[in-house]
Amino acid sequence: MIRTEPIVLEGPAGRLEAAVTTPSDPVAKALLLHPHPLYQGTMNNKVVTTLARAAGRLGALSLRFNFRGVGTSAGHYDGGRGEKDDARAAASWLQARYPSLPLWIMGFSFGAALAFDLAAELRSVFLVTVAPPVAMITNPAAPPCPWLLIQGDADEVVDTKAVRAWAASISPPPNLISVPGASHFFHGRLGEIIAAVVETARHHGLGHAPPRSEGWSTV
Repeated sequence: MIRTEPIVLEGPAGRLEAAVTTPSDPVAKALLLHPHPLYQGTMNNKVVTTLARAAGRLGALSLRFNFRGVGTSAGHYDGGRGEKDDARAAASWLQARYPSLPLWIMGFSFGAALAFDLAAELRSVFLVTVAPPVAMITNPAAPPCPWLLIQGDADEVVDTKAVRAWAASISPPPNLISVPGASHFFHGRLGEIIAAVVETARHHGLGHAPPRSEGWSTV
Protein backbone atom coordinates (compact mmCIF):
# COMPACT_ATOMS: atom_id res chain seq x y z
CA MET A 1 0.00 0.00 0.00
CA ILE A 2 1.22 3.47 -0.94
CA ARG A 3 -0.09 6.36 1.15
CA THR A 4 -0.05 10.12 0.54
CA GLU A 5 -0.08 12.41 3.56
CA PRO A 6 -0.29 16.23 3.55
CA ILE A 7 2.41 17.90 5.64
CA VAL A 8 3.86 21.36 6.27
CA LEU A 9 7.56 22.14 5.99
CA GLU A 10 9.46 25.13 7.33
CA GLY A 11 11.03 26.98 4.42
CA PRO A 12 13.27 30.05 4.28
CA ALA A 13 10.28 32.29 3.48
CA GLY A 14 7.88 30.53 5.87
CA ARG A 15 5.71 27.46 5.79
CA LEU A 16 5.66 25.28 2.67
CA GLU A 17 2.62 23.22 1.76
CA ALA A 18 3.73 19.68 0.94
CA ALA A 19 2.74 16.05 0.60
CA VAL A 20 4.76 12.90 1.15
CA THR A 21 3.92 9.63 -0.60
CA THR A 22 5.34 6.58 1.11
CA PRO A 23 5.38 2.94 -0.03
CA SER A 24 6.08 0.05 2.31
CA ASP A 25 9.81 -0.33 3.03
CA PRO A 26 11.07 2.54 0.82
CA VAL A 27 14.47 2.10 -0.81
CA ALA A 28 15.01 5.73 -1.86
CA LYS A 29 13.61 9.23 -1.36
CA ALA A 30 12.55 11.44 -4.28
CA LEU A 31 12.27 15.23 -4.26
CA LEU A 32 9.75 16.47 -6.85
CA LEU A 33 9.83 20.03 -8.21
CA HIS A 34 6.79 21.55 -9.94
CA PRO A 35 6.32 23.90 -12.95
CA HIS A 36 6.53 27.68 -12.94
CA PRO A 37 4.73 29.32 -9.99
CA LEU A 38 3.49 32.23 -12.12
CA TYR A 39 1.86 29.95 -14.70
CA GLN A 40 -0.38 27.76 -12.53
CA GLY A 41 2.43 25.39 -11.59
CA THR A 42 1.70 23.47 -8.38
CA MET A 43 2.71 20.28 -6.62
CA ASN A 44 -0.57 18.77 -7.85
CA ASN A 45 0.36 19.18 -11.52
CA LYS A 46 -0.41 15.90 -13.29
CA VAL A 47 3.15 15.39 -14.55
CA VAL A 48 4.49 15.89 -11.02
CA THR A 49 2.03 13.41 -9.54
CA THR A 50 2.92 11.02 -12.37
CA LEU A 51 6.57 11.26 -11.32
CA ALA A 52 5.49 10.48 -7.77
CA ARG A 53 3.68 7.41 -9.07
CA ALA A 54 6.75 6.30 -11.00
CA ALA A 55 8.91 6.72 -7.90
CA GLY A 56 6.42 4.69 -5.90
CA ARG A 57 6.50 1.87 -8.42
CA LEU A 58 10.25 1.70 -7.87
CA GLY A 59 9.89 1.64 -4.10
CA ALA A 60 10.87 5.27 -3.51
CA LEU A 61 8.97 7.61 -1.24
CA SER A 62 8.41 11.07 -2.70
CA LEU A 63 8.07 14.60 -1.38
CA ARG A 64 6.35 17.24 -3.48
CA PHE A 65 5.74 20.75 -2.24
CA ASN A 66 4.46 24.12 -3.37
CA PHE A 67 7.13 26.73 -3.93
CA ARG A 68 6.79 30.00 -2.01
CA GLY A 69 3.62 31.89 -2.91
CA VAL A 70 1.85 28.85 -4.39
CA GLY A 71 -1.20 27.35 -2.70
CA THR A 72 -0.83 27.90 1.04
CA SER A 73 2.97 28.23 0.95
CA ALA A 74 4.19 31.51 2.41
CA GLY A 75 6.16 34.13 0.52
CA HIS A 76 6.30 35.37 -3.05
CA TYR A 77 7.88 34.25 -6.32
CA ASP A 78 11.61 35.00 -6.32
CA GLY A 79 12.76 34.41 -9.88
CA GLY A 80 14.11 30.93 -9.18
CA ARG A 81 16.59 31.98 -6.50
CA GLY A 82 14.27 31.63 -3.53
CA GLU A 83 12.64 28.60 -5.10
CA LYS A 84 16.02 26.85 -5.08
CA ASP A 85 16.24 27.67 -1.39
CA ASP A 86 12.79 26.14 -0.93
CA ALA A 87 14.02 22.97 -2.66
CA ARG A 88 17.11 22.91 -0.44
CA ALA A 89 14.87 23.16 2.63
CA ALA A 90 12.70 20.29 1.38
CA ALA A 91 15.81 18.20 0.69
CA SER A 92 17.05 18.93 4.23
CA TRP A 93 13.73 17.71 5.63
CA LEU A 94 14.04 14.51 3.63
CA GLN A 95 17.61 13.99 4.77
CA ALA A 96 16.74 14.56 8.43
CA ARG A 97 13.74 12.23 8.26
CA TYR A 98 15.26 9.51 6.05
CA PRO A 99 19.07 9.82 6.37
CA SER A 100 19.85 6.31 5.15
CA LEU A 101 17.92 6.54 1.86
CA PRO A 102 19.60 7.80 -1.34
CA LEU A 103 18.14 10.95 -2.87
CA TRP A 104 16.50 11.16 -6.30
CA ILE A 105 15.50 14.52 -7.80
CA MET A 106 12.74 14.81 -10.39
CA GLY A 107 11.34 17.98 -11.93
CA PHE A 108 8.97 19.16 -14.63
CA SER A 109 9.42 22.33 -16.71
CA PHE A 110 10.57 25.12 -14.32
CA GLY A 111 11.09 22.41 -11.73
CA ALA A 112 13.27 20.46 -14.17
CA ALA A 113 15.62 23.43 -14.58
CA LEU A 114 15.96 23.74 -10.82
CA ALA A 115 16.41 19.99 -10.44
CA PHE A 116 19.31 20.01 -12.90
CA ASP A 117 20.98 22.96 -11.18
CA LEU A 118 20.69 21.35 -7.73
CA ALA A 119 21.42 17.69 -8.52
CA ALA A 120 25.16 17.79 -7.80
CA GLU A 121 24.85 20.09 -4.78
CA LEU A 122 22.24 17.87 -3.15
CA ARG A 123 24.13 14.67 -4.06
CA SER A 124 21.31 13.14 -6.01
CA VAL A 125 21.93 9.60 -7.25
CA PHE A 126 19.22 9.80 -9.94
CA LEU A 127 17.97 12.84 -11.86
CA VAL A 128 14.82 13.06 -13.98
CA THR A 129 14.10 16.23 -15.97
CA VAL A 130 10.87 16.50 -17.96
CA ALA A 131 10.65 19.30 -20.57
CA PRO A 132 13.34 21.53 -19.04
CA PRO A 133 13.40 25.19 -20.16
CA VAL A 134 17.11 25.21 -20.88
CA ALA A 135 17.45 29.02 -20.87
CA MET A 136 16.73 28.94 -17.13
CA ILE A 137 19.52 26.49 -16.32
CA THR A 138 22.62 28.07 -14.76
CA ASN A 139 24.75 25.01 -13.99
CA PRO A 140 26.93 24.12 -17.01
CA ALA A 141 28.06 20.72 -15.73
CA ALA A 142 26.44 17.35 -16.14
CA PRO A 143 25.13 15.81 -12.91
CA PRO A 144 27.35 13.10 -11.41
CA CYS A 145 24.55 10.54 -11.51
CA PRO A 146 22.29 8.72 -13.97
CA TRP A 147 20.17 11.34 -15.76
CA LEU A 148 16.94 10.84 -17.69
CA LEU A 149 15.58 13.65 -19.86
CA ILE A 150 12.04 13.24 -21.21
CA GLN A 151 10.87 15.63 -23.94
CA GLY A 152 7.71 15.73 -26.00
CA ASP A 153 8.43 16.47 -29.66
CA ALA A 154 5.25 18.56 -30.01
CA ASP A 155 5.99 20.75 -26.96
CA GLU A 156 4.28 24.12 -27.44
CA VAL A 157 5.98 25.75 -24.42
CA VAL A 158 9.58 24.52 -24.37
CA ASP A 159 11.60 24.55 -27.62
CA THR A 160 12.27 20.89 -28.36
CA LYS A 161 15.16 21.65 -30.72
CA ALA A 162 16.83 23.79 -28.06
CA VAL A 163 16.46 20.99 -25.50
CA ARG A 164 18.02 18.45 -27.85
CA ALA A 165 20.90 20.76 -28.76
CA TRP A 166 21.58 21.54 -25.11
CA ALA A 167 21.45 17.86 -24.12
CA ALA A 168 23.90 17.01 -26.90
CA SER A 169 26.30 19.67 -25.59
CA ILE A 170 26.49 18.09 -22.12
CA SER A 171 29.11 15.44 -21.40
CA PRO A 172 28.15 12.82 -20.59
CA PRO A 173 24.74 13.36 -22.21
CA PRO A 174 21.48 12.27 -20.63
CA ASN A 175 19.38 9.31 -21.58
CA LEU A 176 17.09 11.39 -23.80
CA ILE A 177 13.62 9.96 -24.36
CA SER A 178 11.64 11.76 -27.05
CA VAL A 179 7.90 11.18 -26.90
CA PRO A 180 6.44 11.54 -30.43
CA GLY A 181 3.45 13.84 -30.63
CA ALA A 182 3.51 14.71 -26.92
CA SER A 183 2.63 18.25 -25.88
CA HIS A 184 4.25 20.11 -22.99
CA PHE A 185 1.78 18.66 -20.51
CA PHE A 186 1.90 15.14 -22.01
CA HIS A 187 -1.87 14.90 -22.46
CA GLY A 188 -2.71 11.23 -22.84
CA ARG A 189 0.97 10.25 -22.61
CA LEU A 190 1.62 10.11 -18.87
CA GLY A 191 2.09 6.35 -18.93
CA GLU A 192 5.13 6.84 -21.15
CA ILE A 193 6.73 9.02 -18.48
CA ILE A 194 6.26 6.27 -15.91
CA ALA A 195 7.67 3.66 -18.29
CA ALA A 196 10.75 5.77 -19.07
CA VAL A 197 11.49 6.45 -15.40
CA VAL A 198 11.03 2.83 -14.35
CA GLU A 199 13.08 1.43 -17.24
CA THR A 200 15.95 3.89 -16.71
CA ALA A 201 16.05 3.33 -12.96
CA ARG A 202 16.12 -0.44 -13.38
CA HIS A 203 18.88 -0.16 -15.99
CA HIS A 204 21.03 1.58 -13.39
CA GLY A 205 20.07 -0.78 -10.58
CA LEU A 206 17.96 1.81 -8.77
CA GLY A 207 14.80 1.00 -6.85
CA HIS A 208 13.07 -2.33 -7.07
CA ALA A 209 10.40 -4.00 -9.16
CA PRO A 210 6.81 -3.06 -8.29
CA PRO A 211 4.57 -5.59 -6.53
CA ARG A 212 2.03 -7.48 -8.58
CA SER A 213 -0.78 -5.33 -7.23
CA GLU A 214 -0.15 -1.67 -6.50
CA GLY A 215 -2.45 0.05 -4.02
CA TRP A 216 -2.77 3.82 -3.57
CA SER A 217 -4.59 5.67 -0.85
CA THR A 218 -4.80 9.33 0.05
CA VAL A 219 -5.38 10.66 3.56
